[in-house]
Amino acid sequence: MIIAKGVNKTYRFGGGIVRAVKGADLRIGEGERVYIHGPSGAGKSTLLHVIGGLSRPTGGEVLFRGKDIYSLGDGKRSRLRNRHFGFVFQLYHLLPELSVLENVMLPAMIRKGEPVRGMRSRAARLLEFVGMGGRLRHRPSRLSGGEAQRTAIARALVNEPDVLFCDEPTGNLDSKMSKEIYRLIRYISEKNAMSVVVVSHRKVDRDFFHSEHVMEDGVLQKEGTIDGA
Repeated sequence: MIIAKGVNKTYRFGGGIVRAVKGADLRIGEGERVYIHGPSGAGKSTLLHVIGGLSRPTGGEVLFRGKDIYSLGDGKRSRLRNRHFGFVFQLYHLLPELSVLENVMLPAMIRKGEPVRGMRSRAARLLEFVGMGGRLRHRPSRLSGGEAQRTAIARALVNEPDVLFCDEPTGNLDSKMSKEIYRLIRYISEKNAMSVVVVSHRKVDRDFFHSEHVMEDGVLQKEGTIDGA
């Protein structure tokens, strides 16, 4: 589904050049769950942003179903992200002035082309599914960390994405809640044949992912594939 070829990403910083990603190659199949780990500053999040269409690479290409996503203009690439990709970040990024239900509806409202009633119904069903059905009218300030992350997952799923990108999705949660979040993501992935990419410096149970990669100093290497996956 996604193929990254020779991806490079450099930044200018303090008068010098930082090579955050160095010639990364990555293939993500339909329904595949990919885990990328490494120390802080290794380039994991930068790579995720590049393959998710959020940050243009300095070199190389990223193909989604055979199309180079960076050959698209900004508007078309934004629509591709909205319709096909979902994102879950460590800091949740919920809008404080909106209710839980409104936060989840937001990507569908941006997409347009659907009656508000349908958006609201689907968002409510997703929130019920992730265990947030009793919090629809709450503001983010009234949520625990686990509740906020479940809301963020529901928001990422509201447009039924083909790929879910997760950047340190449990970085602010304890080990018990982390396992619950990963179990939830795995269930949704299997139910919807949704591909998942997780980048984290924290350990993820091996029964979650199909393939494992390690990243250090901007270099991505494949560590292994889980038998039977």
